[in-house]
Amino acid sequence: MTVRGRLRVLLGAAPGVGKTFTMLEEGRRLLGEGRDVVIGVLETHGRAATLAMADGLEVVPRRTITYKGVQLSEMDLAAVLARAPRVALVDELAHTNAPGSPHEKRWQDVTDLLEAGIDVISTVNIQHIESLNDVVQQITGVPQRETIPDAVLREADQVEVVDLAPQALRDRLSGGLVYPAERVDAALSNYFRLGNLTALRELALLWLADDVDQALRRYRAEHGINSKWEARERVVVTLTGGPEGETLLRRGARIAARSGGGELLAVHVTSQDGLRAASPGALAAQRALVEQLGGSFHQVVGEDVPTALVDFARSVNATQLVIGVSRRGRLSALLTGQGIGATVIRESGDIDVHIVNHLAAGERFTLPRWGGALSLRRRLAGFLLTLLAGPLLSWFLVTGRNDDSITVDVLGFQLLVVVVSLIGGIQPALFAAVLSGVTIDYFFLQPYNTITISKPLHIVAIGLYVVIAVLVSVVVDRAARQTRTARRAAAESDLLQTVAGSVLRGQGAVQALAERTREAFGLPAVRVVSAGSVLADCGEAPPEERPTSVPVGDRAQLELYGSDLKASERRLLAVIVAQLEAVLEHSDLEEVASEVEPLTTTDRVRSALLSAVSHDLRRPLAAATAAVGGLRAAGAALTEQDREELLSTADESLATLASLVTDLLDVSRLQAGVLAITAAPVDPADVIAPALDELDLGPDQVEIDLAVDVPAVLADPVLLQRALVNLLVNAVRHSPAHRRVRVSVSSFAAVVEIRVIDHGPGIPTDRRHEMFVPFQRLGDTDNTTGLGLGLALSKGFVEGMGGTLSPEDTPGGGLTMVVSLPTALSVDRAGSCEGRDRSYAGRGGSDEGEDS
Repeated sequence: MTVRGRLRVLLGAAPGVGKTFTMLEEGRRLLGEGRDVVIGVLETHGRAATLAMADGLEVVPRRTITYKGVQLSEMDLAAVLARAPRVALVDELAHTNAPGSPHEKRWQDVTDLLEAGIDVISTVNIQHIESLNDVVQQITGVPQRETIPDAVLREADQVEVVDLAPQALRDRLSGGLVYPAERVDAALSNYFRLGNLTALRELALLWLADDVDQALRRYRAEHGINSKWEARERVVVTLTGGPEGETLLRRGARIAARSGGGELLAVHVTSQDGLRAASPGALAAQRALVEQLGGSFHQVVGEDVPTALVDFARSVNATQLVIGVSRRGRLSALLTGQGIGATVIRESGDIDVHIVNHLAAGERFTLPRWGGALSLRRRLAGFLLTLLAGPLLSWFLVTGRNDDSITVDVLGFQLLVVVVSLIGGIQPALFAAVLSGVTIDYFFLQPYNTITISKPLHIVAIGLYVVIAVLVSVVVDRAARQTRTARRAAAESDLLQTVAGSVLRGQGAVQALAERTREAFGLPAVRVVSAGSVLADCGEAPPEERPTSVPVGDRAQLELYGSDLKASERRLLAVIVAQLEAVLEHSDLEEVASEVEPLTTTDRVRSALLSAVSHDLRRPLAAATAAVGGLRAAGAALTEQDREELLSTADESLATLASLVTDLLDVSRLQAGVLAITAAPVDPADVIAPALDELDLGPDQVEIDLAVDVPAVLADPVLLQRALVNLLVNAVRHSPAHRRVRVSVSSFAAVVEIRVIDHGPGIPTDRRHEMFVPFQRLGDTDNTTGLGLGLALSKGFVEGMGGTLSPEDTPGGGLTMVVSLPTALSVDRAGSCEGRDRSYAGRGGSDEGEDS
């Protein structure tokens, strides 16, 4: 029986990372070890380095197939099977074979080779994996028609990622190592964008990590391994649907993040009968938070919650388990035994368990009430202890009663009074003292079983008995009062710190102060209103309840809903009001600054405009005036040649003047937002040709590269032509005499890009923000070139048409200006109307030594 061959797949994030090169390199290594290696099929794509690496390896000739009159070459499966090598190198696993081949897909050919006992090394890109096809299309905007089922890759014996940093791949592309020079610009700006490559690289690494994880689970299941393997941290957070869920999730996310790439999982256990159900709304909110934190939500069914949690944690190979402190009280815990936390810790084994005190970790808090030192629960506990322990102590002491036992009897009841005062304070202590005195007189002083006191000294003893009880209870009450005061001071400090931080946060500070005020004083609702408008609103105001209004300066009111605040709480309220007033004042200053900034910008533009008028407009105006003056003064004395020369000078100067005035008016319209734009479907070629004709640029100066089937764009043809003229003037001026400017047009997803490429000095990255500032030339000292408005207008025109104008580096040096415009079809689908007039508020800018 033939042993099935082994499949090794080299996975790449994008073309050009080196998959084929690595495959050939591995083939040469195996050949050097004496293995029988052949190339079943190789796609070099014209790359010299790839072709050189194949030198010395045997190549099985391809099979030629004629389809619709076209000669196509495919791997000759029969020839490779007949050759029967030990290892076959088969490039591009997802390739679709030409009609007439034995199989539709190349991966099916590879399956035949594997069944024949031939080991195969192949290559594939992440965009060809079936399950990721739609994701890749969303990232790149390019649909992939050639895909490979996930199961084929999952069943491979070995999958390796051939990794290359995105910027390194772009550098390789710029150097002409991946595509021919004429395709480099379009590739860099479309599929090979830095963001695209980064996302594709992440997809490839995540897919491989998931594949490794599935393989690890299969191995553990096959070998019956239940103990955790800490290949990577997996943090499981238990959710009950209670208010502590958000705290637990954020704590679990921090634990996972600190471990470096850990995985976060949240689990909620429900009962089979559905009686132990949490709030659906709370669980939904916590599930959304899990997804925001990059984790996954799971729901399991189980009657024994601790066992269900531990079983789930083991099933996902969890390393850490996060649970919250039980919300049960001490009495409930005493009556019902150990809680879930203790059981989980006992059964978790080698899984680390974190018990989070969510009450302390929560953000919400209320200030302690300024009132009695001891709580009502403690006072009730004191009374209860007196009623329970008093009779038991009396029964115990009565059984051993004699004339000499009175001292022990009194000390026993004195101990009871002290214990009651420690627990419940002065009220239960007085009750215990009086009850103990009556009990001693009735059971332990003669005559027995009466409340008659035969000796006056006994009355003094009972009085001292009560005094001691009062003194002990006062000490206890004072200690409790000091503890409560310390807690209140800490809470006040926390509140003041938060208030101060809210002021520094600027935006949203008013809302933050309102929320903190409501939480601090336990109010149902708090609002901040000014001049009839609500600046902040938190909580739900009780219906038909009139709020307590606190003035905030002379422009706002702080409305408090709920019970009136105590005098001590109003001291804190005054601090909050002062901080709120500071926030509102800061907001007023920001509003004034935002109103002043446009005026400052307008003043700068006005100054630059006056400077331009005083210098740049003076030259053509002076020339035109001199020419017309010469014609009028000389009259008939001028020769025909002199007359024509003066008329030509006047005409040229007036044309220059008209162009400058037009640009100034357009900049003013852009600044004012009243530039009318009439958008309609336009073929980019119909705009590029007139722009070249306007500048009288021929093939010796400009090279045109129009992609096939470029869709129409939605643009104003007149404004688009003016924008391209400005860009072309710049490019021609700064390109070397021996290098032609290149204009290319390509489409990507629903966007058409017109690229004007020069090979001049370019512009440093740190100065590109100055390109689109009006009246700037970026070092161009030729004042005859104009006002420096070319890129200001071009950017305004393009953005007004719904596009973008952005600079990029030209591979090999220079500047590439990219005009990106939406296709007419994409805008129609979005509900736009052709030929619609609109106005645009643009931004001014300068250019690479440009005038226009």
